[in-house]
Amino acid sequence: MTSPIRASWHVGRVASRRRETASAVRIELDVPTWPGNHAGSHLDVRLTAPDGYQATRSYSVASSGETTRIILAVEELPTGEVSPYLVHQLAVGDELEVHGPLGRYFVWIPSESDRSPIQLIAGGSGVVPLFAMAGAREHEADHAEFRLLYSVRTPEDVVFAEELTALSKTTVDMVYTRRSSPGSPRPPGRLTRESVAGYVFPAAAIPRIFICGPTPFVEAVAGWLLQLGHDPTRIRTERFGGSG
Repeated sequence: MTSPIRASWHVGRVASRRRETASAVRIELDVPTWPGNHAGSHLDVRLTAPDGYQATRSYSVASSGETTRIILAVEELPTGEVSPYLVHQLAVGDELEVHGPLGRYFVWIPSESDRSPIQLIAGGSGVVPLFAMAGAREHEADHAEFRLLYSVRTPEDVVFAEELTALSKTTVDMVYTRRSSPGSPRPPGRLTRESVAGYVFPAAAIPRIFICGPTPFVEAVAGWLLQLGHDPTRIRTERFGGSG
């Protein structure tokens, strides 16, 4: 998949769903007309109420490639209009309207000629599009070295925990901010400029860097990377707020 993909509205059907964390679910959709998507893409989900009122929200896609099966991970925002329905009411067999694929900036395309190291940095549920990139890397025989730095509150808050453990071509570094797992080499605590420097590729390696998470997290990490000498043109960010 090297050419741009036209976004349009599609109707999908829920093939499966499962709890990922106490507040997030994994949803798999079968979308017969989906054209495939690059790793890191997102889509819009539209809900329509019986009275005609519509609400639309954007979600990152955890899958990639030429497939009609879409994987999402949705974290509930209790005051949101869309995420509570997706987390608590959406059932296997239900139909869902989606618009996409969207996004050409925050994507990793395996066919690209740039073989520089890839550094992924996630905060909380911001791991979803980065997991898609790491998953795409699994199917590439010869490509760039991958690292994922994942900051999350506790082991129980990890999204795609089983899949992350199974990655064989991406080095995964977990940083727990509130409570770490037994035997963790690092006590719980927030990332700092110094700790980030110890986990990521050095600036001299000229890595391509993708950062995704809450706005304060993304801004802090991006700022530290600039202070550490990383090229700002090699840093791509995606952030999310609180309109779920």
